[in-house]
Amino acid sequence: MNEDFATVVGWADEIRSLQVRANADTGEDAARAREFGASGIGLCRTEHMFMQADRLPVVREMILAGDDDSRARALEQLLPMQQSDFEEMFTAMSGLPVTIRLLDPPLHEFLPNLVDQALKVQRLELTDGDEKEIAEERKLLRQVSALTEMNPMLGTRGVRLALLYPEIPVMQVRAIARAALAVTKHGGEPIVEIMVPLVAFAEELRRMRAIITQTLEEEFAAAGERFEYMIGTMIELPRAAIMSSEIAEHADFFSFGTNDLTQTGIGISRDDAEGSFLSSYADDDIVRANPFATIDTGGVGGLVRLGVDGGRATKADIKLGVCGEHGGDPASIELFNELGLNYVSCSPFRVPIARFAAAQALLKQQAANQNS
Repeated sequence: MNEDFATVVGWADEIRSLQVRANADTGEDAARAREFGASGIGLCRTEHMFMQADRLPVVREMILAGDDDSRARALEQLLPMQQSDFEEMFTAMSGLPVTIRLLDPPLHEFLPNLVDQALKVQRLELTDGDEKEIAEERKLLRQVSALTEMNPMLGTRGVRLALLYPEIPVMQVRAIARAALAVTKHGGEPIVEIMVPLVAFAEELRRMRAIITQTLEEEFAAAGERFEYMIGTMIELPRAAIMSSEIAEHADFFSFGTNDLTQTGIGISRDDAEGSFLSSYADDDIVRANPFATIDTGGVGGLVRLGVDGGRATKADIKLGVCGEHGGDPASIELFNELGLNYVSCSPFRVPIARFAAAQALLKQQAANQNS
């Protein structure tokens, strides 16, 4: 970062109260975020680690396992890979918080596309391919078909997947614990926050918290060492925002996933809307701006407000943040500052702008208070 620019951003840091974290999935991204002045990692998406070329075959082996033993063997292979990832993250962010989101997407996203796999089987059949290969590809097609959902965004993902296959989050939590303990042993200071995605019911988080806590305690007992940690959830469904007072009973923090909260709150698919009607809606002033770029203050922002109020009603000191892309948008940051959130999180490259915007938002709020 340019020295003069760093000086000016430093002035903004002296004013703002809202912390600015970064979304990062690798040690390299985390280090870059720190260079840009991020005060931690607000969202580490572990599924991006699973998508790496050396991991994907093992992930698919885990998904397609025919029995518990086979799945356990695949997870055992994944554990040291995940541990290595988290060690890099904790090392790059030593002394700053790192929020790790447990696996979020549905399992079929790690498998071949259903149509592509069906066409592959058809080609092999039409060209008289090897019978053994055809049998294997047919089996894969059946498994992909069984896991493919009509509306996967609202299907078996996030906490639902974790409760259905608890061995997956157990593996991830073991990797987090072992990574944090290893980094501590080498003089680092990991600050661990574990986030459960897509919670709608307090009971989901209660059960997940029990799984996470038990796994961590097992690792602490085995290592003879322990560390402080926080367990929280993403608020990305309207029901979670409305019932936040109940959910907060089992959460140390909330992180508002405003991307999905916008989709579920307004009832539009981002992938579909941005390529069709949304631009004309903005041009014709049906909406003031693309709600995925700047938060819909009255609607989705109202859900965030409900979540904030409900969380604080149960726990006055609950940590509150935003990890959607709105965390790097100056107009959205005004709302988050007004609500008194602890932090926003955005891509590493947007961190300096968010730091400026947080200072401007506070100054604007102070001016409005003086004039009222």
